[in-house]
Formats: sequence, C-alpha cells, structure tokens
Amino acid sequence: MPPLLPIPDRPRPSTPVAAACSPPFLITSIAALLLFGAVTGCKKDSAIQVQAEPIQRRNLTELVMATGRVQPVTQVKISPEVAGEITELPVKEGQKVSKGDLLVRIRRDLYEAGVRSAQASLRSSEASLLTAQANERKATAEFIRNTELFEKNLVSASVFDDFRTQHEIARANVAAATQQIEIARATIQRAQEDLLKTTINAPIDGTITKLNSEVGERVSGTGMMAGTEILILSDLTEMEARVEVGEVDVVLIQPGQKTRLEVDSFRDRKFNGVVTQVARSARSAGAGTQQESTKFEVRIRIQDKDPFLPGMSVTAEIETRYRTNVLTVPIQSVTTRLPKGSNAPITPAKLSPAEEKAAREFELVSNRKPREGPKPVEVVFLIDNDKARLAPVQRGISDDTYYEILEGITEGQEVVIGNFRAISRDLEDGKSVTTQTNKPSFNLFSKPARP
Repeated sequence: MPPLLPIPDRPRPSTPVAAACSPPFLITSIAALLLFGAVTGCKKDSAIQVQAEPIQRRNLTELVMATGRVQPVTQVKISPEVAGEITELPVKEGQKVSKGDLLVRIRRDLYEAGVRSAQASLRSSEASLLTAQANERKATAEFIRNTELFEKNLVSASVFDDFRTQHEIARANVAAATQQIEIARATIQRAQEDLLKTTINAPIDGTITKLNSEVGERVSGTGMMAGTEILILSDLTEMEARVEVGEVDVVLIQPGQKTRLEVDSFRDRKFNGVVTQVARSARSAGAGTQQESTKFEVRIRIQDKDPFLPGMSVTAEIETRYRTNVLTVPIQSVTTRLPKGSNAPITPAKLSPAEEKAAREFELVSNRKPREGPKPVEVVFLIDNDKARLAPVQRGISDDTYYEILEGITEGQEVVIGNFRAISRDLEDGKSVTTQTNKPSFNLFSKPARP
C-alpha cells in the first residue's frame, strides 16, 4: 500500500471580520462617521428663520373693550298708586306722547264714594263742634255765677268744684270737636288725591316703549310700594350705552373719556360717545361657580342722533390712556424668559440641628413664606450681526397691535416679530438667525395671471 501523502491546505475565504478589519474599509467608515457628525453639527447649529422690522416711534391709544345694551337716558315706569280696573288706555306701544297726555284711567266709583263719605264726616264734625261750643258757653256762665256765690260763702266748696269741672270738660269737648274737623278735612284731601290718582298722565315727552296691560285688567298699587307696571315711557332723543367692565379695567375709566361705539343694528358704522357715569359697586354673576365674574356698569352718552331702540346690543371702545411719539414693538414680539443662570440648582448651606430649629421657629413667628423661584422677565429679541440678542424690557400701555416700551431698546434696532414658535420657544441669547422675507403665499385655487 502506497504511503499517504499530506493534503495541502486550501485557501480559506476571508471572513466579514477580516474584511472589516482591512485598511480600506476602516478609512471609508471613519470618513462616513466624520461626514455624519459634520452634517449633524450643521443641523444643530443651523440658523433660525425669523421675521424682523425696525423699532419705530408711534402714537398709541389704550382701549378698554366692553359690551352692553343701548338704553334711554330718561325712562319712566308707569305704575298706579291705587287699585282698580283699567277703564281707559288710549295709547299703544310705539306711540309718541306729550307731557300731560292721558295714559291710563282706573275706575273711579269707589274713590268718588270715599270723597262723599269724607265730606259727610266733615259736616258731622262741624255739627259736633257747634254743640260743644254751646255747652261750653253754658258751663262758663254757670261757673262764673257760682264763683261769685262761693266768694260770698253762699255755696259749698263741693258744689263749686262740680261747676268748675263741668266748665273744663266743656272746653275739652270744644277742642276735641275742632280736632275731629281737622281729621275730616285731611280725610277729604286724601280721598280726593286717591280719586285724582285714578287718572295717570304722561310725566314727560316720550314714546311708549313697552305696554303690559289692556283695558279691563285689574291693577294693584299703594302709596308705600310699587304697583303693577302698566307701561314704560322713554325719551328716545337721548340714548346711552350701559356696558359692563371688568374689575381690572374699571380703575382706568373716568367720566369724560371718549368712546367709539358699534351697534349691531347699524353695520359698518361707528358712533361717538362720552363716559358719564362709572358704578361704585360691583355686580357679581354666577356666584359660587367657575363662571363667577365681577363687573361694573359704565354709562356712555351717545352723541349721535340716530333711531336707536332700547335693548340694542352695543360694543364700546373706551379710550383710557394716550401716548405720543413713543417707542413701540408689535405685541407678539414681547415674550418671557427666566433670568440668566436661574436654572442652576441652589445648594443650601449645611446647618447644625440647633440652627435648623432656630430657623424654623423664626419662619413660624415671622409668618414668612417659603422662598419662591426666580420669576420670568419680559424680553424682546433684537438682531445684531445675524445673532439674536435678548433684551429685557419694561412695558407701558398698548393698543390692539403695539406695546409701548419704556426701557430696554432704542429706535432703529431690528426686533424679531415672528414666527411664534421662534419667539416663544426656540430663540435664546446668541443664537444665529436669518431674516425671512415675507412673500405672498401660493394659493392652489387662485387663477394664474394672464400675460
């Protein structure tokens, strides 16, 4: 048997590990990692696109918005002071009346009978007075006669005392009869006034804006309390807006301030007004609920003479404060940031047990509140060499578009006005920015312009 020859080693295929460890692959991998890092770093340090405009001086007028209703300046609710059935009602809703015109007449029979009864009582009291005066004359004569006899000791003291008592009683009866006559006369006067109250005339020139009763209905009323509301008489030549203002803004409103009014019934028109009255007591709505609110009524005299009707909805723009030639920025430019370094944790100093106990007792005795964290400050972002620069500012008044800036900026600087996310979140002091040009957005449904 021939001897076995050794089998030569076959070349083995290269493994992935070996291939990966080859110098060309390592160079390619390192280059890819460097490129990825460079791209990632570029994205991280990419500039934020913003909109900006130069800071300018403007005139600002601060406005307080309020809503309410149009109401007449003079409005009279007609209610009777006597009870009875309506026999005449010669007016209708919307009718104009003059002062003194008949509005309502109530049945008079009962009150005429009351006048006759009071007059009869007066005559009876007058007759009683005549009787009392006659008795007084008789008692006076007898008293004088017996006085002379008593002085001559011709009558006893007891008899003299009886005549004197009768004389005094007669005089008292005359006084009582006189008072009864006064009472009867007052009763007649009251009965006559009640009779006159059955007829109600217009107290002012105006228009019947509301009519609640009809002929034949019974109404009630007394001189001590308001009776049935029969109608409302309003002077529509002088109108005012009664609006409700929140407790934060009411301190800025004073009588005499100018106002612009928008009435829903008159579209595309604004009316002039002047504040005439500011309520000194609040009206609370929804007490005890989440919708609870505190409002103050403000009355505004409307200077324009248009056919307003009571109850029309109105929106008022009250001019409270005015500034001339002041530095301004758009409202959306002002945001808040925490003070620099406020995010760093505060490491309290270590105290001994005795010092900690003394500190707790001091806080309890002095009623000190626990230390609060840093409060955000109001800032704007300025553009300086393509960098955002954070500038703390102090605000003044504002209108619908701009804030007055009292401190922190100068005229001509570029201030960031958009976008919202950049101002509210992304921008920080020193970040790179690029100013975006505002171009008209493309509308898919718009027709292309013809050449």
